[in-house]
Amino acid sequence: MHVIEIDFRDSVEAAFTLKRLPFLTFLDSAMVDDRLGRYSFIAADPFATIQGKELDAGWVRHLKSILAEYRTPNSPGLPPFQGGAAGLFSYELGRSLERLPEPARDDLAFPDLSLGLYDVVVAFDLLERRGFILSTGQPETEPAARARRAIERGEWFKAQLAKAPEAARAGPISVEGWTSNFSRAGYEQAVATVIERILAGDIFQANLAQRFEAPAPPDFDHFGFYRRLRRVNPAPFAAYLDHLSFVIASASPERFLRVEGARVETRPIKGTRPRFDDALVDMLQTKALSESRKDRAENVMIVDLLRNDLSRVCVPGSVKAPQLCSLESFATVHHLVSTVTGELRKGLGPVDLLAAAFPGGSITGAPKLRAMEIITELEGHARGPYCGAIGYLGFNGTMDLNIVIRTASFRGGSCVVQAGGGIVTASDPASEYIETLDKARRIFEAFGASEFAQ
Repeated sequence: MHVIEIDFRDSVEAAFTLKRLPFLTFLDSAMVDDRLGRYSFIAADPFATIQGKELDAGWVRHLKSILAEYRTPNSPGLPPFQGGAAGLFSYELGRSLERLPEPARDDLAFPDLSLGLYDVVVAFDLLERRGFILSTGQPETEPAARARRAIERGEWFKAQLAKAPEAARAGPISVEGWTSNFSRAGYEQAVATVIERILAGDIFQANLAQRFEAPAPPDFDHFGFYRRLRRVNPAPFAAYLDHLSFVIASASPERFLRVEGARVETRPIKGTRPRFDDALVDMLQTKALSESRKDRAENVMIVDLLRNDLSRVCVPGSVKAPQLCSLESFATVHHLVSTVTGELRKGLGPVDLLAAAFPGGSITGAPKLRAMEIITELEGHARGPYCGAIGYLGFNGTMDLNIVIRTASFRGGSCVVQAGGGIVTASDPASEYIETLDKARRIFEAFGASEFAQ
């Protein structure tokens, strides 16, 4: 590992400087937090890529093989992502792991998997205000050649960071003309259908989302939009991906899976209330959420599901829930958040955990497979990136992935925004519809949209 310490700078400006490079993956702690949002990572110009659609379970073996081939020791005292695979795991990748129905429509055809294999990572420690270029020398295997490449690539990235940003005129970042796959009445009826399925004993809970779509201008400024999104809705697990055929701008507040050594962590979010400028009203919202039996029941169901998922790959008895239904506040909403931890069994690693738990229980339901079947039936469209995961799997054995919510996805001249919520027997269809708008509101604000949907 060749390490170059660089001057600390705004990670967004650094990412903007490097966005001329191919396959940019920017993992952005836009809401700085000592537990959840300490580091930001920029990776670009990978030595290889992995992309696919309608994959079978062979991607699991392939990714494990690649990470093993380029395995590098962890360098303590440095940011945890020190080179590796980074990018997108779309929701439909779950169909490679279990027998599930195909969605009726998949017009935009986002890849199920889109990863770069990055030998160099630019990392910023936002608490200690330090910057690093971490260069592994991959894919060279001979030690002397790898050392030379590590130095050369590290210095090359340092020179790229020193260049002036692009001087091209910024394009528009506003989008109008949003339509939804549901009318208000249609969404409320779909919620009622989920409740009927629960009362019939089919499931306990399902996450139902509506999908907004609009045309993006040909000269749309994706990075400019992301700047605005992170400003109006800062989040600890934000991300910006430009993977040539698609762009994603995410302001996710939710961690899906983290691995450091053998320790595993997931932080499901279930339970939401909108925020208000009036401090008293806002406080009453937190009180109502904290005391809501319905929201706590949603959260506990998903905690139980995730305990089961983690137990598939963790040491028996090691899976715990040290934090249950804690209140956490973000720019536009309050959430109930739990933490589930465990210890990976010997011989298993991050990819095994990912395959055991994907997609996340908080955005599917319980039981997971039946909930996913109902989601596909009622939503109609493929979810694509939404409710998948973005993040990294390091050559050093680390992993950190978000849940792709509060996100705008761009492909083929279209932009898609999705928002949903967990439905249980106590759900009120009208309130659930409003909750989807509360969750999407700041994204539409970043677009300058004058309406949510037609």
